[in-house]
Amino acid sequence: MSKKATSPFSKQELLPQEETLEVYKQKGELVIGIPKETHYQEKRVCLTPDAVGALTVQGHKFIIETGAGEGANYSDNEYSEAGAKISYDTKEVFGCNIILKVEPPSLDEIELINPQSILFSALQLKTQTKKYFEALASKRITAVAFDYIKDEQGVYTIVKSLSEIAGTASILIASEIMSNDNEGNGLLLGNISGVPPTEVVILGAGTVGEFAARSAIGLGANVKVFDNSITKLRCLQQNLGRAIYTSTIQTKTLQKALMRCDVAIGALRGKSRSPVIVTEEMVEQMKDGSVIVDVSIDRGGCFDTSEITSHKKPTFTKHGVIHYCVPNIPSRFARTASVSISNIFSPYLLSIAEEGGFENAARLDRSLQKGMYFYHGILTNRTVADWFNIPFRDINLLFL
Repeated sequence: MSKKATSPFSKQELLPQEETLEVYKQKGELVIGIPKETHYQEKRVCLTPDAVGALTVQGHKFIIETGAGEGANYSDNEYSEAGAKISYDTKEVFGCNIILKVEPPSLDEIELINPQSILFSALQLKTQTKKYFEALASKRITAVAFDYIKDEQGVYTIVKSLSEIAGTASILIASEIMSNDNEGNGLLLGNISGVPPTEVVILGAGTVGEFAARSAIGLGANVKVFDNSITKLRCLQQNLGRAIYTSTIQTKTLQKALMRCDVAIGALRGKSRSPVIVTEEMVEQMKDGSVIVDVSIDRGGCFDTSEITSHKKPTFTKHGVIHYCVPNIPSRFARTASVSISNIFSPYLLSIAEEGGFENAARLDRSLQKGMYFYHGILTNRTVADWFNIPFRDINLLFL
């Protein structure tokens, strides 16, 4: 007699089961505060009036501190007409649940932020102290560094955009300095019939170097680019669409190029600081009246003679060579930089609203996760943790 077959499933398990579906995310109404930048010579603003208007139409609210857009030539009236509330109370602005800043907030400003708020700003790790991170942790703030945000292609979007501005600006600045009005040698940066073209040396073949080369070539200058990465040099030529003089960094070759050049642009960035590849002796042999624009000064500079200057007093002369070493070049072109930053911020804010809040958006958007260094007061960035010896947690574990 055969045994009756038994099912591995119970009768209850064989019955149709309820399916768990994802709950539809209701669109959230964002309340966004944009305070006036207080950092020295910072003139940029995170959102333009046009961007504020586009987001206001979607039902979001803005509280903008009076004068926040003045540095970029945006008036309070333009923001007001775009639907924002103009506030004379700094505390009210920092009381919003989402805060947008260009520079990181000071310790006094962090005191004004409500607990559990969301902060978007630059991180600028080299300028921070442990107290800054302790203050964020005590308020259980979720903080996103826009200079750490990567897109799907692995590109630091805002950093790249600002580097494009810095590269183009470096040539325009050099051109100004070379004029007689600015104690230069009176050369026009370009190529005029019958006159030998100006010589430009660029150190670094990254984004800054590429856009500096693009601008110099457009004016008709002879350009030489130095970098130790053959891949970067090859990509530079491909992006420019023409063959230009490129070389790896060899002391004798570089020295000869510097002796003959009218303008030298420093655009090298190391892991911790920029490598100093131009010694003081090499600068001494450069032509009198030639110009150095050290864009990499924010990481120490790649010229041995570089010293940090400001927008009010941007140049100094050493060994007959005029040095321009302002660390925040994009702020000199605040309106262009503000539009660029605004174009990148706006889609993120729309995405946060569409997904029903920041946490839902961050779960789905890897680029936001890359930029996040605090989540409800918990440090989630290993670089910061190693730098300041602070415990950290992997963001993927917190989102489980």
